[in-house]
Amino acid sequence: MSFRIASSPHGHNQRSTSEMMRWVCYALVPGVLLHSYFFGSGIWFQILLAVVTAIAAEMACTVARERPAFSALRDNTAIVTAVLLAISIPSLAPWWIIVIGTLFAIVVVKHVYGGMGQNLFNPAMAGYVLLLVSFPVQMTNWLPVSAISEHSLNLWQTLHTILFEYTPAGYSVEQLRSGIDGVTMATPLDSIKTGLTQGYTLTEIYQRPEFSYFAGAGWQWINLGFFVGGLLLIQQRIISWHIPLGFLGGLCIPAFIAHIFAPDLMPGPIVHALSGATMLGAFFIATDPVSAATSNRGRVIFGLLIGFIIFVIRSWGGYPDAVAFAVLLANMCVPLIDRYTRPVVYGHGD
Repeated sequence: MSFRIASSPHGHNQRSTSEMMRWVCYALVPGVLLHSYFFGSGIWFQILLAVVTAIAAEMACTVARERPAFSALRDNTAIVTAVLLAISIPSLAPWWIIVIGTLFAIVVVKHVYGGMGQNLFNPAMAGYVLLLVSFPVQMTNWLPVSAISEHSLNLWQTLHTILFEYTPAGYSVEQLRSGIDGVTMATPLDSIKTGLTQGYTLTEIYQRPEFSYFAGAGWQWINLGFFVGGLLLIQQRIISWHIPLGFLGGLCIPAFIAHIFAPDLMPGPIVHALSGATMLGAFFIATDPVSAATSNRGRVIFGLLIGFIIFVIRSWGGYPDAVAFAVLLANMCVPLIDRYTRPVVYGHGD
């Protein structure tokens, strides 16, 4: 009888990286479908452009590093990075925006640091921050939901706008952002930050057409879609509950306390939870196994840190959402978190 001798670790997840990444893509479907319903078909073109760019960049980098090109594509990590980045940008952003962001995420953030499993930062969020800092106008041209938009684009008009930055009729994206009253729309988080700066109370701000029952019109349902997808990932044990729970706790608990003391100035936890990229960040971005903390206790701390940073930036910072900045800042803290939360090795004392 022969025995197979293998080095540690001896506990393994039976699923391959490729299968886990496929489940992530499946779980993204509810949120993406709702995004497409409320904001149009542009998101599908952005995803297509991002995936094609990511595959080309992944193959080029693996060939340059003298690695098997096609085997590197089988893990599907580049595709997940591309999809997450495409979801995060405005659906009518020019085509070159998503191409630049995806190239930076794959080539610089992933492969310059050694490829899969070696990146210090979340590639999709690093690409997003590069785009936001470099091209703030294009990255903040979010459309209003279709119900309050004066313009409705079909597939051809959407593709034409992404490729040429104008509709076939000559409308720019800025003109498409006009609501039914001719006033340029903003995202709910933008409206809150701008309105509070102008001296309005939250009660007055919530009367604007971009708000609905619990939070921003459309955005609340998109966040719920990603929440459902996140629960699927937990049920399938693709991710653990520690980071999402810490993330939402770090955001919602201080929001709840602040709202109690200043209800007309500080949005409540439901508004925070169902606005912007909250659920996408909690279940799909912060849970990146490479750039997150490793122990369960460390993951909770990691999630709490991200959520609290988001709350601080949304409340007093210059950016209305801040999920990407919070994730990258928390990525920097991972070595410190791991140092103080890793389990003690048996036989080696404290």
